[in-house]
Amino acid sequence: MNQSLKYLTVVGFTGALAACGGGGSSSSGAGETGSVSVGLTDAPVDSAQEVNIEVMALVLQPSDGERSRFEMKFPEPINLLDLQGGAFETLISDEEVPAGAYNWMRLELGDDNTILLDDGSSHILTTPSARGVQTSGFTVPAGGVVSLTIDFDVRKSLVNPVGQEDYRLKPVLRLVDNSEVGTIKGTVAGELITQECGDTFTQGYAGNVYVHEGADAVTDDIGSENEPLVVASVNDNGTYTYTAAFVPAGEYTVSYTCEDDLIENDQAEPSDDDINFNGAQNVTVVAGETSTADFELQSQPGS
Repeated sequence: MNQSLKYLTVVGFTGALAACGGGGSSSSGAGETGSVSVGLTDAPVDSAQEVNIEVMALVLQPSDGERSRFEMKFPEPINLLDLQGGAFETLISDEEVPAGAYNWMRLELGDDNTILLDDGSSHILTTPSARGVQTSGFTVPAGGVVSLTIDFDVRKSLVNPVGQEDYRLKPVLRLVDNSEVGTIKGTVAGELITQECGDTFTQGYAGNVYVHEGADAVTDDIGSENEPLVVASVNDNGTYTYTAAFVPAGEYTVSYTCEDDLIENDQAEPSDDDINFNGAQNVTVVAGETSTADFELQSQPGS
């Protein structure tokens, strides 16, 4: 993959939405409702100026009943890179909908989707279908509230087919309950980045931090049998820092690498790359809290 696309983790869309439709029965009982809020989140991407997605509507599909549809008043391409570092943009807030189980949530996309690279080249970003991109299911409690965030992992979803100018979106989504997630933050020593990145460090690329599920997990690349849950880029803010946000509570293994991680090979199959990871360490994520994992240059034996 182009070096400019080394990292895209979590993607968000902005814009005001207006309710248009809704209603219907639910599995929790006729007439019962709950309140739902939905946000989307993004994070920095190396060497890309813009990632523009045209969001037309948000659709909620209950397991029993009619869909609720929230349509944008003024659809226009949104630069996803305006949302970074674990921030999120609210799409709907405290909307009353039928309570009960929902099969999915869908972002309906328009046709005006593009990516602008730092070299000034603009490329069309094609999407799988006019229906847009779809999440897993969720539950709206009767008489209660639920706040959700769509984690659109573009780092895993964005593909640049060999021999083609356009980029293709193969969506990888997670839907998380905001009451059940935490954050992992930390620093990466400049000496470690210099050692691992070499010339690419002088070009502004400082590597990524991989978050794998489970303590003492086998660290591997995207496309492997044990691919990471989240990949967070390292940013130069005076010190070299990273943020992995909206991580479900639990045990994780975090590690650092500066090596390239292709999403697909020349045959459009998942690419299992041989990547060297540094400083693997266990981290416990607690809902509503921030955990810390820093990466230092390890002294060599005999030094």
